[in-house]
Amino acid sequence: MAAVSEGAQAPAFEGRTSTGGSLSLEDFRGSRHLVLFFYMKDYTPG
Repeated sequence: MAAVSEGAQAPAFEGRTSTGGSLSLEDFRGSRHLVLFFYMKDYTPG
């Protein structure tokens, strides 16, 4: 997957919540601000 530059539009994605539900970027369409933070997998370099 290619890196996303700061200020660029995020690619569409879907992920799992901690309660087992699903969450997608589309769920936030129309929101004024959204901050995405991706936590790297434990015990990986970076």
